[in-house]
Amino acid sequence: MATTVIVQQPTAGGTGNPLMVSTIEGHRNWTTGLFDCFTDIKSCILGYFCLPCTVCNVATRTGECCCMPFFVPGGTVVMRTRIRTLGGIQGSACNDFCALACCGPCAVCQMQRELDNMGVP
Repeated sequence: MATTVIVQQPTAGGTGNPLMVSTIEGHRNWTTGLFDCFTDIKSCILGYFCLPCTVCNVATRTGECCCMPFFVPGGTVVMRTRIRTLGGIQGSACNDFCALACCGPCAVCQMQRELDNMGVP
């Protein structure tokens, strides 16, 4: 009967497990605040006058169907969590939900600005 000897213990994070691309916790904050809407006037105006257009734009830029946030319950929270995960941004799904529930238009505009700052086309 063969005996298996473990030489290296698995580690949490991107270095020990090839299936994980980063650690669970983010390493940075959002590049703009939730209420920094006026730092990007274009997204501010678009978000104010046509929020569904902005939500569709964010969905498309994150690789989702344009209709997903409108037909999937919690779809906008999923998109915000995805942006946070891809960008290594600190936070939680609960924080994402609270930001969208308390000030949805500001949160969507923040998501738009973050994608711009990350260079996502």
